[in-house]
Amino acid sequence: MKRRRHAMRWLLALLLSTTLIAPGLADSDHDRARRARDAGQVMPLPAILERVAQDYPGRVVEVELEDEDDRWIYEIKLVQPGGRLLKLEVDATDARILKARGKQREREDH
Repeated sequence: MKRRRHAMRWLLALLLSTTLIAPGLADSDHDRARRARDAGQVMPLPAILERVAQDYPGRVVEVELEDEDDRWIYEIKLVQPGGRLLKLEVDATDARILKARGKQREREDH
C-alpha cells in the first residue's frame, strides 16, 4: 500500500508539472507573434491576405507566421483557380512577396 501511494504521488507530481510547464512552452511562439503584431512589427493577417489576393487570387488553405533570422515571415499556401497550389513567403512588415513557388495539381480525367 505504501509503495502504491508513493507511485500515485509521483504520477500526480509529474502530471501537475507537465500541465503547468507545457502550456507556457506551447504558447511562446504564439505570444511572441501577438506581441510583434501589437507593437506594429507585423501587419495583421487580413491586411496581408488582402494585398496577396491582388496578385495571387485563390483560396487560402494554410498560414504560418514565423520569425526567421529576426525577420517575421508569413508563409501562405493557397489554391488558385484551376487547382494550382501556390506557396508564398511574405514579409510580415510590408506584405512584400519574398518567394512564390507553385505546382499544378494533377487531375483525373473521367
